[in-house]
Amino acid sequence: MINLSFRQFALIGVVLCASLMATALFFQYSMGLEPCPLCVLQRIAVISMACILLLAAIHNPKNTSFKVVYCLLAAVAALWGAFIAGRHVWLQNLPKDEVPDCGPGYDYIMDVFSVFDGLKMILSGSGECADIDWLFLGLTMPAWTFISFVIAILVCLVVLWRQVKLK
Repeated sequence: MINLSFRQFALIGVVLCASLMATALFFQYSMGLEPCPLCVLQRIAVISMACILLLAAIHNPKNTSFKVVYCLLAAVAALWGAFIAGRHVWLQNLPKDEVPDCGPGYDYIMDVFSVFDGLKMILSGSGECADIDWLFLGLTMPAWTFISFVIAILVCLVVLWRQVKLK
């Protein structure tokens, strides 16, 4: 088994999150693929994970309790991201006649509605979220993002188990 320190694990996680964001920004600005509201929420989940892991790397706790908290927080951010990406994949696989109508953009929703009403609207999906603009190995971008979040959850749980086991 690879023997990484907690700081190394956290820094690798930050680099991977930054890579995911760089890829998303490349698709947006170089290829002209505008993110739908669910894509924006997935980006927020990735950025949240990166911030938690960066804080963990800077702090570099010696106390197992802090390590457990950082692992759990990162796993929760990844779980939230996996939920959103899973919802996105589900919308993309709906039959055409069941796809919801297109709704307003993320910025408009968050400016006009309360946070909870806005999230409810976004998670109900819109027609633009069901569009498939890109495929790689037969999987859409939200499917790859879902896989990334699941891997992040599993890695967090392995590191968490390792920390508790070493205690």
